[in-house]
Amino acid sequence: MLAINAATTFLFVPGSRPDRYDKAVASGADVVIVDLEDAVAPEGKTAARDQVREWLAAGGRAAVRVNGTGTPWFDDDVAVVAALGCPVVLPKAETGAELAALADRLPPGTPVVPVVETALGVRRAEEICAAPGVVRPAFGSVDLAVDIGVDHLDDVALRHTRCELVLAARAAGVTAPVDGVTTAVRDDARLAADSAAALALGLTAKLCIHPAQVPGVAAAFRPSAEELAWADRVVAAAETGAVAVLDGALVDKPVVDRAVALLHRAGRPVPVR
Repeated sequence: MLAINAATTFLFVPGSRPDRYDKAVASGADVVIVDLEDAVAPEGKTAARDQVREWLAAGGRAAVRVNGTGTPWFDDDVAVVAALGCPVVLPKAETGAELAALADRLPPGTPVVPVVETALGVRRAEEICAAPGVVRPAFGSVDLAVDIGVDHLDDVALRHTRCELVLAARAAGVTAPVDGVTTAVRDDARLAADSAAALALGLTAKLCIHPAQVPGVAAAFRPSAEELAWADRVVAAAETGAVAVLDGALVDKPVVDRAVALLHRAGRPVPVR
């Protein structure tokens, strides 16, 4: 499993479907999220938790979306993930205090991904991102759309929230957000458009609900050959340490930083000068 802060594809698998755990891992997703929340009916929560515990204890690697703070299943879910030391996805995150309390119950260094999916969570996004243990936020676009009474397919209606999360993550010094799901599982055009729109706003990863979505999301968030060629030329031009001009444009620090970020996204880290 790729580090949470470097991942671009996050694939949900229902906690109640142990037959799908290994298939999800085999999909090539950077991070598999075994879901004990929305994907599991109330009467199946305990059995799903036991199945997840058994699989993880046997060597399975995944993050776990626990049930939310205040639900009847939260404490038992947290006990399992704390014992196994796996990354935690917290749904409906609304305060920094709840995340601090969660971090106190987890082994030091356990990555936490809060899902911001309510109006209150959006308003408190910066404190959520700055809470202990948080490595990056995720956007619960469908639930937020329900909360504020808009269509989750309407990019304009949710654009402000995406921007808020990007700014909150940056201000808190954590990795850029993970975008919400595309509910049309087999609509490749919609998936590509949603991914491109998210990337244009500064989100650098996406939640997936089906293995078929993983390759499309990975491709959408991967820098193009043209972008990488440009980044290489910018970094080379900046090697002199002086102000440079490339293709008639000034190559100053913000331009170099943009080039370095593209190379980092492609798995080619270079030192920032």
